[in-house]
Amino acid sequence: MASQPGILTDWPWKSLGSFKYAVLAPWVVHTIYSLTTSHERDLAYCLILPILMARLVHNQIWISVSRHLTAQGKNRIVDRGLEFSQVDRESNWDDSILLTGHIMYIAYITLPEVVRHLPLWRTDGVILIALLHAGPVEFLYYWFHRALHHRFLYSRYHSHHHSSIVTQPITAVAHPFAEVLAYVTLFAIPQFAALFTKTASVASVYGYLFYIDFMNNLGHCNFEFFPKKLFSIFPFLKYIAYTPSFHSLHHTKFRTNYSLFMPMYDFIYGTEDQSSDETYETALKRPKDTPDVVHLTHLTTADSIYHLPSGLASLASNPQTPKWYLCLMWPFTFGFIAMAWIFGRTFVSERNSFKSLNLQSWVVPRFTKQYLKGQRTAVNELIEEAILDAELSGAKVLSLGLLNQEEELNAYGQLYTYKLLEFEDIKDGNNTFIINSNTIHHSQL
Repeated sequence: MASQPGILTDWPWKSLGSFKYAVLAPWVVHTIYSLTTSHERDLAYCLILPILMARLVHNQIWISVSRHLTAQGKNRIVDRGLEFSQVDRESNWDDSILLTGHIMYIAYITLPEVVRHLPLWRTDGVILIALLHAGPVEFLYYWFHRALHHRFLYSRYHSHHHSSIVTQPITAVAHPFAEVLAYVTLFAIPQFAALFTKTASVASVYGYLFYIDFMNNLGHCNFEFFPKKLFSIFPFLKYIAYTPSFHSLHHTKFRTNYSLFMPMYDFIYGTEDQSSDETYETALKRPKDTPDVVHLTHLTTADSIYHLPSGLASLASNPQTPKWYLCLMWPFTFGFIAMAWIFGRTFVSERNSFKSLNLQSWVVPRFTKQYLKGQRTAVNELIEEAILDAELSGAKVLSLGLLNQEEELNAYGQLYTYKLLEFEDIKDGNNTFIINSNTIHHSQL
């Protein structure tokens, strides 16, 4: 929340909590009714709900990928972890999607002459939306954003967004209600212009929404992935497409890099950060983290994948209990189980820092039921491989969690101590401690 919250800070459905999706129920019922009774179905109207759901999935993919890659450390921009207060503050990231859903439904009801029966594609409408975005939208956003950094508006609204020094994709939409209303109004300019000029299409209207989501997530993901060669071949891209490191500097320095998605306005008005290129190149060269301590755990139930840091924050922030709606996600769950079984390799789940120590949690992609007698050999091979990876990455301490330290599996880790001593190629390596809840084993590797 902002340091001095202004009017219209809270979202209208805040009091509903997790039941806030019920506000869309009347519109969904109307859509179903229209589909069953109307002889002439409108594709644009029927797609509103699927598009909203697709945007939720799109954002969640960005969240998962960002948290996974930043935990590894490769190409990470800001070297700090997410705090619990930030995760809680940004947990309402889906509110902006609910808002745009309401606006689309209301526009369909109140402006039937311009929004109904849109064609699937119109090239002139796509060009119009692109030009209006690059011109009026980017220009107005730039100056509105600078105004938000004035002390009066910053303390009442924009400081909520800048409470997050370390960004994640959904930081992009972590704003008070009034601020999001202003942004939605800006983004509506190209869409309504196309609608009223009869050049709009299903592809241009919904495609523009996905463009905004994609660029918002990209700019706040906290890892750099734009190849340097791309800007060498197309130098002008530097002015029409920002990079994650470019916008990250706005969150660390506050008074530079105000542009929305196109940095050209910062270059025009002299507000580009002079260290933008250096920050970009440093992030590209950054290797994976070297952990000091590794905690090796494993998955428990099939639904436990959603409780990982890269999973669903609404579930990960609460104790794991059966949820009825997770049954609806079985296609995703089964797909992950299949991938873990076929391509399974231990992965970094989370990182933390304690003074000068770098601590990481690694996950063996096996579930509790897979720690059966008949599969212990395969599980032990995965654990041995993880211990070798930890040793080669420079870890000094490795702790075994849950069933990874089971006596019947590996004698509380002693099996690995004996086996790893046989590897001649790592005997001159680091001093690694294998720790479990009962004993400490020292391996001179």
